[in-house]
Amino acid sequence: MSSGIVLTVNVGASEPNPAKGAPSTGIGKRPVDGPITVRPPGPKTTGLHSGVVGDHIGDTKNHGGDDQAVYAYSREDYTWWEAELGRELPNGTYGENLTTEGLDLLGAVIGERWRFPSGVVLECTFGRIPCATFQHRMGEPRWVRRFAEANRTGAYLRILEPGEIRAGDRVDVTDRPGHGLTVAEAFDIYMHDQDRLPRLLVADSLPPSTRREIEKRLARATGSAR
Repeated sequence: MSSGIVLTVNVGASEPNPAKGAPSTGIGKRPVDGPITVRPPGPKTTGLHSGVVGDHIGDTKNHGGDDQAVYAYSREDYTWWEAELGRELPNGTYGENLTTEGLDLLGAVIGERWRFPSGVVLECTFGRIPCATFQHRMGEPRWVRRFAEANRTGAYLRILEPGEIRAGDRVDVTDRPGHGLTVAEAFDIYMHDQDRLPRLLVADSLPPSTRREIEKRLARATGSAR
């Protein structure tokens, strides 16, 4: 199994959100000193929203909850984007809680587990679908489409074992399901390849809401083919 490190842990305070109906956003995350505490936040709309204590989520319909409790993005993918955009992208720019190095997030498998020195265990669930808030923050033309097409989405994670995570922590991938469905492959299928949707159902750790959406799409496709 592979391993990497946490470069920074990032937390976002509440700020006005001019990009969509939600009045506030916590996308403006910044590295913090000391550890962050993570715990399952519960249901998306009625729970504690972020899995990180003190981290704000404004759009609770589309973000947060147990299946999007923590968001990770790699320094390697930032380096790729810096070359593409011609500008520096400090850790936290994309609104991630964990900026990592050494972990292959393009090859991360849905359901793989990450263990931290404190005993925290996180499980990969899906990639990040870009939204209007992200578009506004980046100020790049066609950013939502460009980010989705690049398929360097980072990884959402659910919290299996709570505790503390700090900058410098080693991250060990301790379990990787044999189905081999990566976050990148799953995102590409979900966004761009209707014919391959059944492939996504091999992953038991897929968010239940995503699984229901896939099953609805497949039912509609079956009905229209009759």
